[in-house]
Amino acid sequence: MGPVVVEPRSFDDNRGVFMETFKASDFTSHGMTRPFVQDNQSLSLGSVVRGLHFQLPPKAQGKLLRVLEGKVWDLVIDLRADSPTFLRWMAVELDDRDNRMFYIPPGFAHGFATLSERTTILYKCTAEYDSTCDTGIRWNDPALNIPWPVNNPQVSKKDSQLPLLDPTFFRGLTW
Repeated sequence: MGPVVVEPRSFDDNRGVFMETFKASDFTSHGMTRPFVQDNQSLSLGSVVRGLHFQLPPKAQGKLLRVLEGKVWDLVIDLRADSPTFLRWMAVELDDRDNRMFYIPPGFAHGFATLSERTTILYKCTAEYDSTCDTGIRWNDPALNIPWPVNNPQVSKKDSQLPLLDPTFFRGLTW
């Protein structure tokens, strides 16, 4: 299973909006069976790039992302060596108006660029954070040729020092 854009049920009327942001039976009926065990929230200012992050097995994380405030260009890279889309990336725009969510299964690197002055994201994760499994790929790796939609992005020191892509690293990993 690859990444999935999720459109939650939303009920709008003159009082406002009610939305089901997570209902386990809806997710399991679409093959998303790993339980969520940790929630994270991040705030990023304008022109920020975060990523490309992932956790290695046995603590590989699936993530369900939802933008609470602002807008992002959200990107994933398939790291599953046995996948027909190995090392290909895909991106989606998510914002606080359409309320779409993005499910990223284990075995994908994840990053995003903020497209608004202030962006808040909520993540549901299928594994707890483990610093011994935490790693990533440099966001501007020339081998990936990602056309980030921001000029002069703000990037953390950690993200700017992540390693360049080594495709052989992923062979034999079981996500």
